Parts: sequence; structure tokens; C-alpha cells
Amino acid sequence: MSEVQLDARRLLCPLPVIRTQDRIEQLQRGDRLTVYCTDPGAIHDIPAWCRVHGHAVLEIVRHDEEITIRIEVQG
Repeated sequence: MSEVQLDARRLLCPLPVIRTQDRIEQLQRGDRLTVYCTDPGAIHDIPAWCRVHGHAVLEIVRHDEEITIRIEVQG
């Protein structure tokens, strides 16, 4: 299992989701991805994408303008 980070700060919809999708495609089952973003829509869009594609959202933290989403690759 590896822990990977993705900086999607200052990117607007749909780029945070697209970058998350592209990064997850490079990972293996059980790997974890932490996405850092500032687009408020990402707090809903990334978890929705994960549900559709069978990945687990482990944690969502919002601190001021920054959103951190931790994902475990399932598929």
C-alpha cells in the first residue's frame, strides 16, 4: 500500500475530479490518495465520482478555503 498526494489547489471544476481520476488510474487496489483542493464543488464532486467508480472516501476535511479528501483505491 502506498500513500500518494495530489495538489489540485487553485483548479476549478471539473479539473480536480479529472486529476483525481487520472491519478487513481495509476494506483493499485489498497493505495491511498490524498487530494488537496480549493474548489468548493470538489467536496461533492470527488466523493460522487468515487461512489460511481467504487472507491472509498476515508475522510473529508475542510479548513478555511482548503479541502482535503482521502481516498482508498478499491477497484
